[in-house]
Amino acid sequence: MRLRALLDTDALGLRLLGGEDELDRTLRGVMTTDLRDPSRYLAGGELVLTGLAWRRDAADSEPFVRLLVQAGVVALAAGEAELGAVPEDLVVACARHRLPLFAVHESVAFATITEHVVRQVSGERAGDLAAVVDRHRRMMTSGPAGGGPDVVLDLLGSDLDLRAWVLSPTGRLIAGSKVAGPALPADVCAALAAEHLAATRTGRRGPYRVLLGTVTYSLFPIRWGHLPAAAGGRSAQGARDVRESVLSDWLLAVEADAGDWPAERLDLLQGVTQLIAVERDRRDAARTVRRRLAQEVLELVQTGAAPAEIAARLRVAAPVLLPGLGAAPHWQVVVARVEWAGGEVEGGPVAQCLLEEILVDPLAVGPEPSDRIAVAHTGDEAVALVPLPAVTAEHDGSEAGVHADVLLAAVRDPLTAGLDDDGRLTLGVSAAVHSAEGLRGALEEARHARRVAAARPGRVCAAGHQELASHVLLLPFVPDDVRRAFTARLLDPLRDYDRRHRAELIPTLEAFLDCDGSWTRCATRLHLHVNTLRYRVGRIEQLTGRDLSRLEDKLDFFLALRMS
Repeated sequence: MRLRALLDTDALGLRLLGGEDELDRTLRGVMTTDLRDPSRYLAGGELVLTGLAWRRDAADSEPFVRLLVQAGVVALAAGEAELGAVPEDLVVACARHRLPLFAVHESVAFATITEHVVRQVSGERAGDLAAVVDRHRRMMTSGPAGGGPDVVLDLLGSDLDLRAWVLSPTGRLIAGSKVAGPALPADVCAALAAEHLAATRTGRRGPYRVLLGTVTYSLFPIRWGHLPAAAGGRSAQGARDVRESVLSDWLLAVEADAGDWPAERLDLLQGVTQLIAVERDRRDAARTVRRRLAQEVLELVQTGAAPAEIAARLRVAAPVLLPGLGAAPHWQVVVARVEWAGGEVEGGPVAQCLLEEILVDPLAVGPEPSDRIAVAHTGDEAVALVPLPAVTAEHDGSEAGVHADVLLAAVRDPLTAGLDDDGRLTLGVSAAVHSAEGLRGALEEARHARRVAAARPGRVCAAGHQELASHVLLLPFVPDDVRRAFTARLLDPLRDYDRRHRAELIPTLEAFLDCDGSWTRCATRLHLHVNTLRYRVGRIEQLTGRDLSRLEDKLDFFLALRMS
């Protein structure tokens, strides 16, 4: 803004004392100070507000003004509250150095002037940045992206002092400004993603205001163009149901409170989200080849094609997914299923997008780390083909690749918020296989593991192949009526007793079995005397007619607790 614009606002209470010929100077900021030498805190282009506490006598005005001019200050405003009037020696010093000088009436707070200048300057800078963003949008839509969303976030940081990041619906950090400082911690990313999904499900309009600790964030949804075309998805903007896109949309997180922003700045940030959506569409289009490869392999496996035919297709896929590897990789299969209450919303396209976001190789480099994953979908189910370099599978004796528990920990909290009370996500992970012959078994293994996960409580559940070698493989296939009858016969007497007497027999039984029947370890875990523990176990045996010293009865109780 221009200096002369300050005189057009009566509420600021400014009176020009000198420097009328300099009022076309550009004002870029404002600072309040009573330091004798504030130059180290000045960047140039400021209006300095002062209460004159630095002035002891007339000789102090000349060096103070000289320091301001050397620092690039464009004007000085002195308050009249302290001395009743601006000293003549300060007026003379400002005239000598051609520094415009304003008097501030004692009834006007410096905060009023500061807020006015900040709003005006911010609005003008936002307008300038909007033009830059518009040019960048045209460049990205007509040709290769010039650096992707990071470039736009850098503009927000450098021109508007806004720290901003692009996050996936699971909280994965997709992009961040280089001037934003350290990357957001993973727990903050997950919390912001959860808040975004919860707000979307409740129908709130963005931006969403979130307070984490002492820091306020504003979350802007990034509405991208479409769900996978090959999957039969349709425009997210035209979707009839928010559930078709809620688990797929990215979000822009800005470290600021957008609640009191002017309309110009809000419009600018909406433009930024549209620009990032263009990049999202571009990345999605680049995944077309990988999706097609996965679809072809999945169809060959499911139709019982010859291993040689599947192997040929895998040889085509390997260079695309692992360029330059030069060796046949191991493969892992991950199956995901998204199910909504009522069944009217197809979950497969969303599950496909989710797997592409969460199955990211942590060792991958480059602008798109998920380019090593191929995901197909059928109905409500998505199937991911994850390549693992053969050398890593035997590198140190530990199992490489995707782990169900790690995957679950990364996505459970944020996605639970998006699934709300009417959706479920279940995941199953296979072991690694190194040949086409093993791929069909890996697919069945992943599907079995997913069914094991589906038998568990919770909105987001996962199971790995390791669990298929134990009793948990059998539990999902027990009919519901048999499951209810079995658990009721063993556990209902204990639940009823706990409800009447608060005896905590169920927690005691769980701890006793978890400690392998060790009286000492169980008593220590429950902070009980051993005699108290023996009394409780005796009561369990009396109520159920079972003997917890017998292996068969221990096993029955164990299974009943698992199925309840």
